[in-house]
Amino acid sequence: MSADLIIGVPSKGRLQENTFSFFARAGLPLNQARGARDYRGQIEGIEGVEVAFLSASEIAAEIARGSVHFGVTGEDLLAESIPARDEKVVMLTPLGFGHANVVVAVPEAWIDVRTMADIEDVAAAFHARHHRRMRVATKYITLTRQHFARHGVADYRIVESLGATEGAPAAGTAELIVDITTTGATLAANGLKVLDDGTILKSEANLVAATAANWTSKAREAARQVLMRITAEETARKSREVRTRLPQPLKPLALGPFGATLPFGQPGGEVILHCPVAKTGALSDWLIRQGAKAVTVSTLAYVFKSENPLYERLTQRIG
Repeated sequence: MSADLIIGVPSKGRLQENTFSFFARAGLPLNQARGARDYRGQIEGIEGVEVAFLSASEIAAEIARGSVHFGVTGEDLLAESIPARDEKVVMLTPLGFGHANVVVAVPEAWIDVRTMADIEDVAAAFHARHHRRMRVATKYITLTRQHFARHGVADYRIVESLGATEGAPAAGTAELIVDITTTGATLAANGLKVLDDGTILKSEANLVAATAANWTSKAREAARQVLMRITAEETARKSREVRTRLPQPLKPLALGPFGATLPFGQPGGEVILHCPVAKTGALSDWLIRQGAKAVTVSTLAYVFKSENPLYERLTQRIG
């Protein structure tokens, strides 16, 4: 196995576009030297990193095997395909895209069926009437079994779906489904509704790490640099720089209600603060009441710190 840090990235579609944007925002542009058909790439500006372009499901499988160090994939695929996920995967940070829910959906015509408890009643009645178990079409076999067991539903059988799962009830191959949805529009178009307690998992794309990967010193150093840049961008995106002058020194303890910090002290009477975006208005008003004549608020590109919580989370797991 290569000593380089290997990052599994989606090979196509919206997930790939969003992943490219995520790394670019962190100052880590991904490079496919030979174009879109190239299944290997690099991160510009960091040595010792190899990018592997794979499908989202392949990324989950490679993470489980430890064939890649980092991967960008959905929580639904990790939960479905990796037994003992918490032992094999480090969930580093959610990425804010790829949102979708794994849900239990039944025909709209089942007007008295709204919860999983109702499914248990329907399953028993169905078996008594048809002398066979109610069928659930899904690609999410593990998640379905876990969710149904939690709700005490046992009188059913799973029909593995290889195509458009939402069409199974209309086609007569299943009575209900477990599938992934973003808006629910496709389910509604096929005459299906989501149960009130039928959301099994709220998923989004995550940056994850494999505990079983070959964490050489070279791979660890590359991981540290990658995670430092990701943390710097995330901190900056969630913060604003607030500048002013005050007639008297500012007491840091007074900043507690605003979640603000004084990263550089108060040189020459100037006050430079970093503040959560949602608190900047309240902080600015408070500074004016403390004697400030004007307050400026600026966006930040990156905030690099000596602490690296993402890398610390990784090293706690890999030793």
